[in-house]
Amino acid sequence: MRKSFKTLLLALPLGLAAIGSVHADNTSAEGRWRQIDPDTGRAKSIVEISRAGNGQLNGKIVELLNPSRPNPTCDKCSDDRKNKPITGMEIIRGMQADGAGKWKGGKILKPDEGKVYNSKMALIEGGKKLEVSGCVAFICKTQVWERL
Repeated sequence: MRKSFKTLLLALPLGLAAIGSVHADNTSAEGRWRQIDPDTGRAKSIVEISRAGNGQLNGKIVELLNPSRPNPTCDKCSDDRKNKPITGMEIIRGMQADGAGKWKGGKILKPDEGKVYNSKMALIEGGKKLEVSGCVAFICKTQVWERL
Protein backbone atom coordinates (compact mmCIF):
# COMPACT_ATOMS: atom_id res chain seq x y z
CA MET A 1 0.00 0.00 0.00
CA ARG A 2 2.81 2.39 0.91
CA LYS A 3 4.61 1.65 -2.40
CA SER A 4 1.43 2.36 -4.38
CA PHE A 5 1.05 5.71 -2.63
CA LYS A 6 4.66 6.68 -3.46
CA THR A 7 4.13 5.66 -7.09
CA LEU A 8 1.00 7.81 -7.23
CA LEU A 9 2.86 10.79 -5.77
CA LEU A 10 5.62 10.40 -8.36
CA ALA A 11 3.14 10.02 -11.22
CA LEU A 12 1.05 13.07 -10.25
CA PRO A 13 3.53 15.72 -11.51
CA LEU A 14 3.91 13.83 -14.79
CA GLY A 15 0.14 13.73 -15.23
CA LEU A 16 -0.15 17.44 -14.54
CA ALA A 17 2.66 18.16 -17.00
CA ALA A 18 0.83 16.15 -19.65
CA ILE A 19 -2.36 18.12 -19.07
CA GLY A 20 -0.38 21.35 -19.35
CA SER A 21 1.27 20.26 -22.59
CA VAL A 22 -2.11 19.48 -24.17
CA HIS A 23 -3.18 23.03 -23.37
CA ALA A 24 0.10 24.43 -24.73
CA ASP A 25 -0.42 22.57 -28.02
CA ASN A 26 -3.51 24.68 -28.71
CA THR A 27 -1.36 27.82 -29.00
CA SER A 28 0.93 26.38 -31.69
CA ALA A 29 0.40 24.63 -34.99
CA GLU A 30 2.90 21.97 -33.92
CA GLY A 31 1.35 18.51 -33.73
CA ARG A 32 -0.67 16.14 -35.86
CA TRP A 33 -3.51 17.31 -38.08
CA ARG A 34 -6.19 15.56 -40.12
CA GLN A 35 -6.22 17.16 -43.57
CA ILE A 36 -9.80 17.54 -44.77
CA ASP A 37 -10.58 17.82 -48.49
CA PRO A 38 -12.89 20.86 -48.85
CA ASP A 39 -14.55 19.40 -51.96
CA THR A 40 -15.54 16.04 -50.44
CA GLY A 41 -15.40 16.79 -46.70
CA ARG A 42 -13.39 13.57 -46.25
CA ALA A 43 -10.06 13.19 -44.50
CA LYS A 44 -7.16 12.75 -46.97
CA SER A 45 -4.09 12.46 -44.80
CA ILE A 46 -2.45 13.01 -41.42
CA VAL A 47 0.13 15.81 -41.43
CA GLU A 48 2.64 16.33 -38.64
CA ILE A 49 3.87 19.90 -38.17
CA SER A 50 7.09 20.49 -36.25
CA ARG A 51 9.43 23.37 -35.47
CA ALA A 52 12.82 23.42 -37.21
CA GLY A 53 16.01 24.61 -35.52
CA ASN A 54 15.57 28.05 -37.11
CA GLY A 55 12.10 28.43 -35.51
CA GLN A 56 10.16 27.91 -38.75
CA LEU A 57 7.38 25.33 -39.01
CA ASN A 58 7.52 22.47 -41.50
CA GLY A 59 4.98 19.71 -42.07
CA LYS A 60 5.11 16.22 -43.49
CA ILE A 61 2.52 13.64 -44.43
CA VAL A 62 2.79 10.79 -41.95
CA GLU A 63 -0.19 8.81 -43.25
CA LEU A 64 -2.34 8.79 -46.38
CA LEU A 65 -5.97 7.87 -45.79
CA ASN A 66 -7.49 5.81 -48.60
CA PRO A 67 -4.88 6.60 -51.28
CA SER A 68 -5.91 6.15 -54.91
CA ARG A 69 -3.05 3.67 -55.40
CA PRO A 70 -0.70 1.82 -53.05
CA ASN A 71 2.49 3.68 -52.02
CA PRO A 72 1.96 6.69 -54.34
CA THR A 73 4.86 8.89 -55.35
CA CYS A 74 4.93 12.54 -56.38
CA ASP A 75 5.19 11.93 -60.12
CA LYS A 76 4.22 15.51 -60.99
CA CYS A 77 6.66 17.21 -58.59
CA SER A 78 9.46 19.17 -60.24
CA ASP A 79 11.71 19.80 -57.23
CA ASP A 80 13.67 17.54 -54.85
CA ARG A 81 10.45 15.59 -54.09
CA LYS A 82 10.02 14.28 -57.66
CA ASN A 83 9.19 10.54 -57.71
CA LYS A 84 9.55 10.31 -53.91
CA PRO A 85 6.92 8.54 -51.76
CA ILE A 86 4.17 10.89 -50.62
CA THR A 87 4.00 9.24 -47.20
CA GLY A 88 6.82 10.85 -45.23
CA MET A 89 7.05 13.77 -47.66
CA GLU A 90 7.52 17.31 -46.38
CA ILE A 91 4.65 19.33 -47.87
CA ILE A 92 4.92 22.48 -45.72
CA ARG A 93 8.20 24.38 -45.63
CA GLY A 94 9.40 27.58 -44.00
CA MET A 95 6.31 28.89 -42.18
CA GLN A 96 7.25 31.93 -40.07
CA ALA A 97 5.34 33.28 -37.07
CA ASP A 98 3.11 36.25 -37.88
CA GLY A 99 1.57 37.07 -34.52
CA ALA A 100 -0.34 34.88 -32.11
CA GLY A 101 -1.57 31.71 -33.80
CA LYS A 102 -0.65 32.82 -37.33
CA TRP A 103 2.14 31.87 -39.74
CA LYS A 104 3.07 33.07 -43.23
CA GLY A 105 5.91 33.15 -45.73
CA GLY A 106 6.05 29.41 -46.26
CA LYS A 107 5.34 27.11 -49.15
CA ILE A 108 2.91 24.21 -49.42
CA LEU A 109 2.99 21.37 -51.94
CA LYS A 110 -0.11 19.77 -53.35
CA PRO A 111 1.35 16.34 -54.21
CA ASP A 112 -1.42 15.20 -56.56
CA GLU A 113 -0.74 18.27 -58.75
CA GLY A 114 2.98 18.61 -58.05
CA LYS A 115 2.44 22.35 -57.56
CA VAL A 116 3.96 24.49 -54.82
CA TYR A 117 1.98 27.45 -53.48
CA ASN A 118 2.72 30.37 -51.18
CA SER A 119 1.13 29.51 -47.88
CA LYS A 120 -0.21 30.90 -44.65
CA MET A 121 -1.80 29.24 -41.63
CA ALA A 122 -3.92 30.35 -38.69
CA LEU A 123 -5.26 28.53 -35.64
CA ILE A 124 -9.03 28.78 -35.27
CA GLU A 125 -11.62 27.52 -32.78
CA GLY A 126 -9.24 27.81 -29.84
CA GLY A 127 -6.49 25.85 -31.58
CA LYS A 128 -8.66 22.82 -32.36
CA LYS A 129 -8.51 23.59 -36.09
CA LEU A 130 -5.93 25.01 -38.47
CA GLU A 131 -6.84 27.10 -41.49
CA VAL A 132 -4.25 26.36 -44.19
CA SER A 133 -4.15 28.43 -47.38
CA GLY A 134 -2.26 27.96 -50.61
CA CYS A 135 -2.07 31.09 -52.73
CA VAL A 136 -1.13 32.23 -56.23
CA ALA A 137 -0.89 36.04 -56.28
CA PHE A 138 -3.96 37.14 -54.30
CA ILE A 139 -6.10 34.08 -55.05
CA CYS A 140 -6.07 31.56 -52.20
CA LYS A 141 -7.68 28.20 -51.61
CA THR A 142 -8.19 27.31 -47.97
CA GLN A 143 -8.59 24.02 -46.11
CA VAL A 144 -9.51 23.57 -42.47
CA TRP A 145 -7.55 20.81 -40.75
CA GLU A 146 -8.54 19.16 -37.46
CA ARG A 147 -6.11 18.61 -34.59
CA LEU A 148 -5.62 15.01 -33.55
